[in-house]
Amino acid sequence: MLPSKKVLLRAFVGFTFIFSLASVSIPDDDKNKLYVPDDLEATLWAETPLLHNPTNMDVDYKGRVWITEAVDYRNFNTKPDERINNEQKGDRIVILEDTDGDGKADKSKVFVQDKDLIAPLGIAVIGKMVVVSAAPNLIVYTDENGDDVPDKKEILLTGFGGLDHDHALHSVIAGPDGNWHFNTGNAGPHHVTDKSGWTLRSGSSYYGGTPYNRSNQGNQKSDDGRVWVGGLALRMDADGKNLKVMGHNFRNSYEVCLDSYGNMWQNDNDDQVITCRVSYLMEGGNAGYFSADGTRFWQADRRPGQEMFTAHWHQDDPGVQPAIDNTGAGSPTGIMFYEGDALGEKYRGTLLSCEAGRNVIFSYQPVLQGGGYKMERKNLISSFPATDDYYIWHDTSEDTRKWFRPSDIAAGTDGSIYIADWYDPVVGGHAMHDKKAYGRIFRITPKGKKLLPPVLNLSNTQGQIEALKNPAINVRNTGFEALLKGKDLKAVKKLLADSNPFVQARAIWLLSKMEEEGVKEVEKLFDTDNTNLKITAFRALRQVKADILPFAEKLSHETNTAIRREVAIALRDIPLEKSSTIVHNLVKACTGQDRFELEAIGQALDGKEQAYYELVRPHLAKDPLQWNDATASLLWRLHPVGAVSDLKLRANAKSLTTSQRKQALTALAFVNDKKAVTAMLELTKSPLKDVSEQAFWWINFRKTNDWANLMNWEQATTTKLEPQQKQMLVYEKQLFDKNLTVAAREKAAKKMAEDVIGGKMLLSLAGESRIPKELKSVIAEHIFNNPDKSIRMMASDYFNRPNGKEISVSLALNMPSDTKKGYEIFRKNCASCHKFDKEGAEIGPELTLIGKKFDKSALLDAIVNPSASMAFGYEPWIITTRDKNTYYGFLVGDGETVTLKDVAGQLKSIKKNEITSRKQLKNSLMPEPSSLGLKEKDLSDLAGFLLQLPLPE
Repeated sequence: MLPSKKVLLRAFVGFTFIFSLASVSIPDDDKNKLYVPDDLEATLWAETPLLHNPTNMDVDYKGRVWITEAVDYRNFNTKPDERINNEQKGDRIVILEDTDGDGKADKSKVFVQDKDLIAPLGIAVIGKMVVVSAAPNLIVYTDENGDDVPDKKEILLTGFGGLDHDHALHSVIAGPDGNWHFNTGNAGPHHVTDKSGWTLRSGSSYYGGTPYNRSNQGNQKSDDGRVWVGGLALRMDADGKNLKVMGHNFRNSYEVCLDSYGNMWQNDNDDQVITCRVSYLMEGGNAGYFSADGTRFWQADRRPGQEMFTAHWHQDDPGVQPAIDNTGAGSPTGIMFYEGDALGEKYRGTLLSCEAGRNVIFSYQPVLQGGGYKMERKNLISSFPATDDYYIWHDTSEDTRKWFRPSDIAAGTDGSIYIADWYDPVVGGHAMHDKKAYGRIFRITPKGKKLLPPVLNLSNTQGQIEALKNPAINVRNTGFEALLKGKDLKAVKKLLADSNPFVQARAIWLLSKMEEEGVKEVEKLFDTDNTNLKITAFRALRQVKADILPFAEKLSHETNTAIRREVAIALRDIPLEKSSTIVHNLVKACTGQDRFELEAIGQALDGKEQAYYELVRPHLAKDPLQWNDATASLLWRLHPVGAVSDLKLRANAKSLTTSQRKQALTALAFVNDKKAVTAMLELTKSPLKDVSEQAFWWINFRKTNDWANLMNWEQATTTKLEPQQKQMLVYEKQLFDKNLTVAAREKAAKKMAEDVIGGKMLLSLAGESRIPKELKSVIAEHIFNNPDKSIRMMASDYFNRPNGKEISVSLALNMPSDTKKGYEIFRKNCASCHKFDKEGAEIGPELTLIGKKFDKSALLDAIVNPSASMAFGYEPWIITTRDKNTYYGFLVGDGETVTLKDVAGQLKSIKKNEITSRKQLKNSLMPEPSSLGLKEKDLSDLAGFLLQLPLPE
């Protein structure tokens, strides 16, 4: 499935959602039913053939719904006759309309079909412009005369990575500030030059997922001199100028949405089973998926004892913002912030997040809490009754209610909510299994109340005001632009007293752009008691005032943390000599307990950390052991090189608590200077065990990345081969010596296949397609008996398993499950890689919540066919080095030092200049059941244990 494409456990388990089309005992009225709160109702508004495979949608000022289709999604994975396709014409943009007002669409019109549209992920209807996100391009179609036929096509921006990839360019929205906001996933590199000549250069260690994403790398600098990595939130003028990064380091946030205060919200999918998230995105924030430079995945950076969610989003690292809500297993997709009143006042201010993997839409009512937000999640809408967990406890193999895959959500002009349903048994980024490209649109309205789209007359001020107040976000922009052009300050000013605070906020943005008289009205709001409006006023003035410092100085004395957070963010690009007094005010009020506040101050001092430390050190306690928590936390966040000796003293202080020492050690580890390396080396000899062990870990970790070139870690020496290695090299030579008899060459092949070192060498040769054809059968006969389990696993990439018996999924599905036996099978065969509850290892994805995503049929299929569809970023690699050693595992770091995580969970760091060959393998590292001696009944028992079947009545 296209949206957000959560593939969960396919790293080791190759899981896919594949269900039979056979019917099951589902009530007829449930097949197209959504379960909603009692005061709402859901109706099926449109379905195929009016549309196909909806990936994104928007609503125009007439109340019509525009859809991006993705019929051509990942055609490289299927044969042309396996599903409907567009015969090389490209995907379509369609317009859906309810012409008779009966609450259902009855008209469908193709706006455009374009070969440049290959699985487009975003659409925005902004006035006469229809903005479509289709990597590598952001395309603007202009309909000058309103006949629903584009008169002009312009590629506004190009250079985004992710052609035919769901970790790619996502939808644009016209923000309350009049600017365009959008985002892109981590399928870089993104090399984009805006219309003013400014160039974004962003990348990471991630590539793959399609044949078109063959290379990427982190540590790239944009024209602002900063390193942006992973997925990005972006802002620009409507003409494509002044492109700016608003946040970065996501995996694949499907959309960024804005409320009228200017707050950014997003969800993000993980590469595990329990760590998806929904977050407030602070401007300039690092969301923490990769290392800060983008060269390493989170697995490479995971510290001893870190739980999964913390490690996955680098939550213990200075410079990373809080992730807020861990939504667990899932596939987050479209997101919106509802500000209308039509559904009832209690729904005003609701954040709605589509969760395609769990067949549910989450809701939040975010409340300011310190510098961030308190976000309590509710399951608002689902295709299952009572709770989204319903299907976990039932055999739903053929239950098409689980095919509800909400890809997007949007407000209509009448205040209703539209939900686009991709509808597929698959949720994951590799394929789709609905061959008919069926899709649906649902509409949510108040129970028993008919909503009708308003008729918006944009030719007069009142009609423009109504457009600005409309629930549909891009419709509001038409009112914004018209009112800005009309300059009716009096009419806009009245909106400051509107009963809806979000409308008040929209008026603030508009007033700030209505010359000096409007600016003065905005300045008055610094005296309001409404924190959200005060923040909005400051944000608005930042965009129009050349000198923001007088306003920042005034607000730096505020007691509200969120207001001070905004002030700190505004200081990032202002020299310290101009901002030091304001920074001092912010630091003085900081308790060190609020991570959003700390990160904002860190932004204020970005690139100025050492200068600030030199400025304030004389005013701190001379003895660093006497620092209070606020100072210690601030120095952890800033970690200037001048603080190395102070941090070392705190790290080794017996009088401090273990957590205080750990904080200082962590700060030291993020100082990229030889002084920090020396200090950490000395701390490995600390008499305090917690200190010496942590210091030793940091040394061994950092010497492979940030500190690699700060010390001469070891003198370069020629590797001395062990006798066994030398013998295998002799055998390797014999493989290719055609002067030898066939029997002699076959003997050499057999010896290598049965040896651990030889087996690795054979896999390396096979990866380079260098195995002599005449010796393949001999190798295949013996390599599956190699003592190394991982060699046996990977051999199926290149060699046919002799006498391999296929396992029948259908037979296993119909067998009863014995959970006790399944537990023993798990312990013996799975626990070495996977964790379930408190047992097992964390090399592969955790299986505790596997029932959140899989039923018995899908789980069995995944176990039997582990290589059917591997997770992005979890394809195994095999690397050969100059010293003739061979390594394989998952690529978790790719820079000047390449880091692999092997099947034992160990990290191996290899200098890039020592690598002679590297190849991505085709198959999962998870062994096929037959290689483990498992049969159908064993698999039924294993599935029963993982799903906890059968359940008590």
